[in-house]
Amino acid sequence: MSDPSRPAGPKIIAIANQKGGVGKTTTTINLGAALTEQGMKVLIVDLDPQGNASTGLGIEPDDRQFTTYELLLEDIDLADVIQKTEIERLSLIPATVDLSSADIELYSNEKRSFLLHDALRQTAIDRYGYDYILIDCPPSLNLLTVNAMVAAHSVLVPLQSEFFALEGLSQLMLTVREVRQSANPGLRIEGVVLTMYDARNNLSQQVEADARANLGDLVFECVIPRNVRVSEAPSYAMPVLSYDSASKGAAAYRALAAELLRKNTSLAA
Repeated sequence: MSDPSRPAGPKIIAIANQKGGVGKTTTTINLGAALTEQGMKVLIVDLDPQGNASTGLGIEPDDRQFTTYELLLEDIDLADVIQKTEIERLSLIPATVDLSSADIELYSNEKRSFLLHDALRQTAIDRYGYDYILIDCPPSLNLLTVNAMVAAHSVLVPLQSEFFALEGLSQLMLTVREVRQSANPGLRIEGVVLTMYDARNNLSQQVEADARANLGDLVFECVIPRNVRVSEAPSYAMPVLSYDSASKGAAAYRALAAELLRKNTSLAA
């Protein structure tokens, strides 16, 4: 019997953490690429004004004519903003620095928290046949992140394996709870994934132990190691799965995608 809480269309996941440098964009790009290797069709929505997901997938600034800014504020058609990438079955809605002013402009719009929700539910989305939409959120709990959470079915949290990692998590969970109460009752935590993990480092092991003790099954079994290939790949405008398919980083993101798919399959069963 199918789960009525499962979306009929694509599963929308916001990848969020208000702390910068924890691997949000890296996780978005590489999880998306790993899901396509599993036969999924994926759309990445770059909601960060830095536009790193767009750059990391090889979309040059001059090629970003229409972006998430226009999608949110100018009621543009999806067909005009979705761009193909070099990765088969992986598309992108890019971002530019224009998005940095969107937070201020959104405040005057009475539907300000629902703009991305409505944009991603245009009837045109059905013809693309996406299985997953991954939203790369900015490193803050601003209106852009709230838009992502209102639009999403779940939130995936990359958690850097370092001191104070868990401190900011309570504020993020509070924001998720507020969005659930006010605008998106079905929103849930997809899970927490430990990033930049160094198994030789006692601190990484302690952060993992604390995360699993506090969050239990919310923490993915798979961890993403600190890996030089993962760090190098964006400068070549490609996911690590394309840059060095045999690397430990690529293997970890394949394992994350497989675990995500298993969790979602069991939910739907």
